[in-house]
This record gives sequence, C-alpha cells and structure tokens, in this order.
Amino acid sequence: MEPLFIAVAFACGMLVNLVGLPPLIGFLAAGFVLNLLGYGSSVVMTTLADLGVTLMLFTIGLKLNIKTLLRRDVWGTASLHILISSGLFWVLLLACKGLGMSLMMELDWPHALMLGFALSFSSTVFAVKVLEERSDMNALYAKLAIGVLIMQDIFAVGFLTVSSGKLPSIWALWVLALPFLRPLLFKLLERAGHGELQMLMGITLALVVGAAGFEAVGLKPDLGALIIGMLLAPHPAAAGMAKSLFNLKDLFLICFFLSIGLNGMPTEQTMWMALVLMLALPLKSALYYLVYSAARLRVRTALLSTLVLANYSEFGLIVAAIAAKAGWLSHEWLIALSLALAGSFMLSAPLNSYSEWIYQQLGPWLRRLQADTLHVEDRPIELGDSEVIVLGMGRIGQGAYQELEHKYGQVILGVENDAEKVVQLRQQGVNVLEGDATDTDFWDKVILSHQVQLIILAMPHHSGNLYAIDMLRQRGFNGKIAAIVRFIDDIPSLQEHGVDAVFNLYDEAGSGFARHVIKQLHPLDTPLVNEGPSRLTYPQHS
Repeated sequence: MEPLFIAVAFACGMLVNLVGLPPLIGFLAAGFVLNLLGYGSSVVMTTLADLGVTLMLFTIGLKLNIKTLLRRDVWGTASLHILISSGLFWVLLLACKGLGMSLMMELDWPHALMLGFALSFSSTVFAVKVLEERSDMNALYAKLAIGVLIMQDIFAVGFLTVSSGKLPSIWALWVLALPFLRPLLFKLLERAGHGELQMLMGITLALVVGAAGFEAVGLKPDLGALIIGMLLAPHPAAAGMAKSLFNLKDLFLICFFLSIGLNGMPTEQTMWMALVLMLALPLKSALYYLVYSAARLRVRTALLSTLVLANYSEFGLIVAAIAAKAGWLSHEWLIALSLALAGSFMLSAPLNSYSEWIYQQLGPWLRRLQADTLHVEDRPIELGDSEVIVLGMGRIGQGAYQELEHKYGQVILGVENDAEKVVQLRQQGVNVLEGDATDTDFWDKVILSHQVQLIILAMPHHSGNLYAIDMLRQRGFNGKIAAIVRFIDDIPSLQEHGVDAVFNLYDEAGSGFARHVIKQLHPLDTPLVNEGPSRLTYPQHS
C-alpha cells in the first residue's frame, strides 16, 4: 500500500473526527480524494478489505447466540422487510426508467428486481462499528439489528450461489460435521491462553478453517467465518478472542472504506442516480420502523434499530460487480451504488450520533402509535418490593447479595446482563432479573420505587459504574449508592459523583486474604511470634 494512502486516510479521518462525526466518513472521503489524485483500487487493497469484512463476521459470530436467529422478531422482520423493500425499489427503478433516466434505459425488469433486492440490505460493517463505539452490543435494539443483518447475509449467500450458476461441491456436506468439532475447538481455545497465540488461533479459524474451507467447497467465505465464530461463542474465552482481534479487524476495515471511493469517479448520470437512491432511503428506513412496531417493540427500541439500519449495504456493490461482470449492468452502476452507499453512511452516522436526541423529540408523538401489549423483552422492568439492588452478579456481586440476604432477608434483588447466568442463579434460588445497567435501554424501562434504599454497583468496568450513577441521579434516586473499584485512581471520580461508600477491591482482597491465611495456619488463640525485624515464624504442629 502507498504511504500516501495511510496519510490521506489519517488526515481525512482526523478532520471528520474533529467535527464530531465518526472517522469512517473520513475514510470514505479519503477514497474519493485518492481517486482524484489518480489512484485506483489494487489487489492488495481489495484483499485487505476482504480480510476486514471476514474478521468482522467472525467476531460477530463469537458474540452471537444462535437462538437470536430463531426469534420471530428477527427472521420475521428480516424476511418481511426484504420482500416489501425489494418491491418498493423495483417500482422506483422502473419509474426512473419511465422518466427517461439514461442509466436506467438498459435495465429490464428482472435486473431491476435484482437491484431492488440488493438495495433492501443494510450495512453490517457500519452497524457493528456504531454499536461497538456505543458499547451497546448487548442492548435489545442492537441484538435485533445484528440478527436482521445476519439473516440478510444468509439471504445473500443464497443469491450469490444462484447467480454464480454453480452448486456447492458435494464436499460442502462437511459443514454438517462442524458441531462435532466444537469440543476440540474448545480445548484448543483453552490451551491457547490469552496472548498472541489466542489472536493467531482466531485468525487461523476465521481465514483458514472458515473462509478458505468454505470457499474450497463452493460456499461463501464470509459465511464460513461467521459459522466458525458461532461455534466458539458459548466458550467463556470467546469474548477475549473477539477483543484480541478488535484492533486488527478495524485496521483492515479502513481499507474497505477506502476501496469504495477508489472504485471510480462519479459522472453526472451516476450522481443523479445516487441522489434518487438517497431520496428513497427514508422510505426504506420507515419500513424498518413499521415492521419493528408490528413486532410490538417500544418506540425507543424500534427507532434505534431503524437508525442503525438506515443505510445501504456493501452487498449492493457485490451484486453490481457480479452483474457488471456478467454483462447485465454497465460499470457506471457500480459507481452509482458506491456513491449511494457512501452518502447513506454520511447521513446515517450523524443520525446515530444524535439518536437519543432524536428519540426525545419524536418519542412523545410516536408513542401514540405504540402497541398496547409490548414485546415480552421490551416491557417496563418492575423491581417489586426490593429495598437493595445489586447491579452486576459476578463473584463480587453474588458475595454481596448473599451477605446482605443473610443480614436483611428477602429484600435483595440482583441485576445481571448474562441471560445464561440469570437462569443458573434463579435455579439456585437467587432473586435476579436480566438487565444491562450500562445500557440506556435498561434505565429507560426500569421503574425505581421509593422502597429502594441502597444500590450496590458491582459491575467490572469503572466507566459502567459511573454511567449507572448518572442514570440514577437523572431519575431522581435519593438513596445510598455503594461501588467497587479496582484502582485507587478511580475513587475520586466516584466521590465526585456522590457515591456514599467505595470498596477498593484489591486492598480489601489483600486484607481478606491475610485474615484467611492467619485463620488457616494458626489456632485463633495462638499469636504470631516475631523473631526479627521482618521475619514471621509459625508454631510447629505435632
């Protein structure tokens, strides 16, 4: 890659970042700047861009619960939206042909339907970037949006298989044996540890076993990376592997955004067509909102999912490339769709940056149309008669819960974002509900009663605890708040936020460990013997 590519990408990304927009818009602009300077897409750039998309799908798989795809509000929403949206774009494209737009004159109705199908998709790359930057991947609206995007990818695989005119090899049946490899993959993952070997294992599984393995038998490489990631998702170390690949994946995705602008420079015809597609984007987005509302979701959930999906997909470029190679479309369509894709990103990015403000403005009006009976996972969260709430039911949270329950009885409630852990704790008789206190969606649904006197913040990340405190204060909570910290530097910020008690995890753990050692190695009535300025000796046991 030319050094100039790196410099221009950084400069454009930084300029966009300075005005408060996501850097990916700058990377898109950098592609067109480089194109103006006479550069085009290269084999290296295309390869790196493909690697970024493949690793992104692998990391999505690492975080994906297969049950999500089986939900009616996921596959039903995706299927219904594709059917209606494809039809709307088909009508729009034929209408443009009737108006005499030159780029449309070569397009017959089957190819118009194919383009409508491609334009109905939304960008997985864009959505994941937005959700990761917000740390909202566990929110209900994010899970639904990602589920819809995965379903769209599955539909894409079917289309690409049909359009290639080739059926997968008979060896593609080896995919059915993948679940039997899960125990072996789990053992390898445990053995790899948490360092560079874990990252290399992730790259090997994504690019070699997944992408190359599927491509060798006539299946879509990206689908292979996704499925391998899903196989590993139940393992506790999967989250660590996804984290280790995070920066590498982002670096390769910069090449993806650059490659869009490097595909070609726009002409007057392609710009007019891109403008028409941009004007049609609100219709596509409104359709998302309607199908989500039909699934009985709250206004906020439906609106935020819609904003994440309010863009065109890189899949449209893939379809255009296939069609152009087959002689169905001119190369100008590839440029028009590139412009529409870039424009949709530039429009969708600020909308998602101000999504909460948009919800505050439109929420009161949209709530008039909200379903009376809401989706079971989107209903208000009742805290019952609980007087003490423990946010985060890890080891620290569970220990606090047990101690408080022993002292005060059945007035304690735990809140945990891991659905499987919630089930396990309930089986143990723990009063716990599922919720993510680092997610605005949780606080938008929770109903804090005046009975709650104490809230314990036992979540692992300091930023999450600070966020929870802000949400509590905004909702007028006047009770006591206690929080844990791992580092002494975090204590002042908690005190500034008005926390009543702070538990220094490492200091208290050290004191507790020393007390435990003394208790185990000495009778309670046997003092330690000091035999020197710094040496402790212990009585000899017979």
